[in-house]
Amino acid sequence: MKIKAAIVNNKKKCLQIETSNHTFHLPFVKLRLQPTATNKITNILVDPELAREAVTYQLESGEEDSISVDAFLDYNKDADFMIQATLYQLTLTALKLVKSAQLGKREIARKLQTSPAQLYRLLDTTNTKKTLDQMFKLIHHLGGNLNVSMFENDHPL
Repeated sequence: MKIKAAIVNNKKKCLQIETSNHTFHLPFVKLRLQPTATNKITNILVDPELAREAVTYQLESGEEDSISVDAFLDYNKDADFMIQATLYQLTLTALKLVKSAQLGKREIARKLQTSPAQLYRLLDTTNTKKTLDQMFKLIHHLGGNLNVSMFENDHPL
């Protein structure tokens, strides 16, 4: 996701970014280099060297740091980001199960009633087109067991 603009909001004590669809905030306390009353942020820019997917800010002391758009999405619990992060973790789990399985990939694909090419797509960590349903089925057929827990305000339901 590309960042269009970035600003420092000293009143709210946060960084703010704008993407094509949303505005996200990240409090100063979540930054590695935190500004203070005597060491404020003097400059912030959408970093073209980081493919416009991060902002770089500089403090009065000359120290600088970059913050990825992922930090903003994670802090704000963006639904699409959370789904992709979950799919990534499930893919890593599936890859571990494939390595430990006594079955070849063609046999795993046969058990899933899919093609080997589709299995390779499911095991590709960069593939964002897969679904949670597909990953649950894959992990189940590999002998994994998934438990889904729902939480409201940090308390299990």
